[in-house]
Amino acid sequence: MMWGWGHGGGDWFAMGIMMFFWVLVIVGVVLLIVWVVRAASGPGDGGYQGRSREPGRDSALEIARERLARGEIDPEEYERIKNALGR
Repeated sequence: MMWGWGHGGGDWFAMGIMMFFWVLVIVGVVLLIVWVVRAASGPGDGGYQGRSREPGRDSALEIARERLARGEIDPEEYERIKNALGR
């Protein structure tokens, strides 16, 4: 008797199927955790927590104003941004 060595490779196939199953289970658990964490963080713009999204806030122009105040852009660049935004 050969104690399982003469089955023609069926054992390898079954082991491959089991490994594939467990890989799918692990990937599913990871995706579930990611989904739960994103759902728990609440609605937003892709997880960006830097600035609040208040209704009516003109964020692009506000960012340009902040950059002007920090000295990152000069007044001419601010005016170009403002004109490009149509304001």
